[in-house]
Amino acid sequence: MTNSFQIPPLEPSRDKKTLRRQLQAERQSLVDRHERAMHLQQVLRVFLATRQDRAIGAYWPIKGEFDALPALYRWSEADEKRRIGLPVVHKDTKQLRFHVWYPGCEMEEDAYGIPKPKDTLSFEPSLLLVPCVGYGPGGIRLGYGGGFYDRTLAQLTPRPFTIGLAYSHGFLPWLAGEPHDVPLDVILNEDGVAWQGG
Repeated sequence: MTNSFQIPPLEPSRDKKTLRRQLQAERQSLVDRHERAMHLQQVLRVFLATRQDRAIGAYWPIKGEFDALPALYRWSEADEKRRIGLPVVHKDTKQLRFHVWYPGCEMEEDAYGIPKPKDTLSFEPSLLLVPCVGYGPGGIRLGYGGGFYDRTLAQLTPRPFTIGLAYSHGFLPWLAGEPHDVPLDVILNEDGVAWQGG
């Protein structure tokens, strides 16, 4: 008689620092990450088609994050007035400013080793794509813990429409916001709209 004992999946840590590490490691080891990314590219392109924005702030993907730039480049091709921006951290305020990015533009590393556009114009986006390490109900996002997006969103007027981008493995039904957290307007994953505010 064989023993059919199975090891249960690990319970996600409630400690945010540990949880971030767990989710990043899980994201980087997803065997179907490429397939998930292709689905999320399509979800994002369809969602952007419903919007009238001409200035979108994005991010340079790191640590296995979804790369939104191919979908954004396709979006920008439809109208020469559309702009894509990547974040540049302001040294003093630790807030993000968005500088024009296009394929082939000159890049340099910021203080965190992340590529940023070199010497391009800055602009204020009307829509902001935000990477999520994890996410929970009500548009709550788990980021890397630096607070850059929360500080930036708290200061931008008018506040841009925010879209969180994540893979479905990062959903944490028990995740609750903290006082400084700024909920996202929409969260998209490879299956579609994971959450949308009223």
